[in-house]
Amino acid sequence: MRFGYWTPTMDRWLRNVDETFPIDLAAQQRIAREAERVGFDITLILELNLSDIGGADGPVLDAWTLAAALGASTERLEILAAIRPIYHQPVQLAAKQAATQHVLTNGRFSVNVVSGWWAEEARQYGVEFAAHDDRYAFTREYVEALKTLWRDDVASFDGEFVQFENVHLQPKPQPAPHIFAGGESPAGRASITEYADSYLTHGGTVEELAEKIADMRGRREAAGLEPFTHFGMAAFAIVRDTEEEALTERDRITNVAEGSPGFQSYQDFISKSELNVNVSLEDYSVSNRGLRPNFVGTPEQVARRILEFERVGLDVLLLQFADPEGDLVRFGEQVIPLVEELRAAEQVPA
Repeated sequence: MRFGYWTPTMDRWLRNVDETFPIDLAAQQRIAREAERVGFDITLILELNLSDIGGADGPVLDAWTLAAALGASTERLEILAAIRPIYHQPVQLAAKQAATQHVLTNGRFSVNVVSGWWAEEARQYGVEFAAHDDRYAFTREYVEALKTLWRDDVASFDGEFVQFENVHLQPKPQPAPHIFAGGESPAGRASITEYADSYLTHGGTVEELAEKIADMRGRREAAGLEPFTHFGMAAFAIVRDTEEEALTERDRITNVAEGSPGFQSYQDFISKSELNVNVSLEDYSVSNRGLRPNFVGTPEQVARRILEFERVGLDVLLLQFADPEGDLVRFGEQVIPLVEELRAAEQVPA
């Protein structure tokens, strides 16, 4: 299992609790270095222009600017920066930025491709927001164009959405940045099967994850493509000394009331996405259905729960914490070593 954390690009992860944390460079560097120290392998830097947690007027840092800062501040951590193609034109610019970050981090830069879901954000930023399946069609072609630019010495592309001719892009990222992507709809899964290297998903139960992994493995095999390198999942973790303390904390943060800052983005999310499960307000108390995997409890309870997901094929876990530094350190020091110990114990014959 590779453990990752969400870099805080906004000043809160809780939709209904008015708690903020610093997102200045010093805080970001401190969190990243602590993450490396306690055993985290990767950080996801989400890309939003508006805050879907604190409301549209909340502060949000630019993902790729922050990715460059963290790449320069760390030695081992993989920097996984989200990109939404509808906000990155021309495609040459995105290709050049990714290539540069990949080269400067000695290959530690990866890309999480997101087709987008927030119509109001697109409206405010003057970007066309196409229908659901059309967004995935555009994304598929966009990634093909990126790969062409990263591969060909003189790159040309003549697609339905993207065109360029005789483009020189040097230095080349070698190998090309790893492409992660997630989607649950039929159109999303079909598109991702064709262009991604690894598959990411929202938080879910073990059974839900098993279905997705089996389906995506089957799609990849049917397409005659190499297996996905990784299967990853977003999750929110609450680790406390006792189960009672952890459950009390979960109860405190799982009440998104109508009129709260995150309620409108919740409405946009469920209306503009095609999800394979119903999303409750409780699920949406944190982002990406992070509480659904139920990583809530003592270090041993959470470690054992993680191993259940590992057994069905999950091998990248991207975690959020209410306290992005203190809870991260607790998880790294108490849970990650325990996962390794329990896994080793299970492999030893009785």
